[in-house]
Amino acid sequence: MIETAAPILPSRDLGETLTFYTRFGFENRGAPPDEWDYLIIGRGGGELHFFHAPTVDPLTTDAGCYLRVEDADALFQEWEQVGLIEDSATGSRLIAPSDTPYGMREFALVDRSGNLIRVGSPS
Repeated sequence: MIETAAPILPSRDLGETLTFYTRFGFENRGAPPDEWDYLIIGRGGGELHFFHAPTVDPLTTDAGCYLRVEDADALFQEWEQVGLIEDSATGSRLIAPSDTPYGMREFALVDRSGNLIRVGSPS
C-alpha cells in the first residue's frame, strides 16, 4: 500500500533551497543538507525532496511537482505575503491563481533552481 509520494527535485544549492522554502512555511525534516547532500522539507502532510545538482540551469530545468491543497487561493495569499520578488537570473517567481478547464484552481511557484511547484484545489 502506498501512503504518500514525494517528488525528488534538483537543487543548485541545498542551503539556498532550504532558505527559499522556509519562507513559505516548509521545515527541514532531515539532517542538515551538508550532512546528507540531500534535503527533505515538509509542510503539513506533504514533503519535497531535493538532491544536490550544482550544475542545474534554473532557466532550463524541467522538473516539477503538483501539490493538491484544500484552498489554493488562501495558500496563494499566504505565500504572496512572503513578498517574493521575481528574479530574472534564476526565473524564480510566484504566478497568480487561475481556473483550469479540468476543474482546478491553480497557481505556481518557481524556485531558484527552476523547479515548478504547481498548487491546486478543486474550483
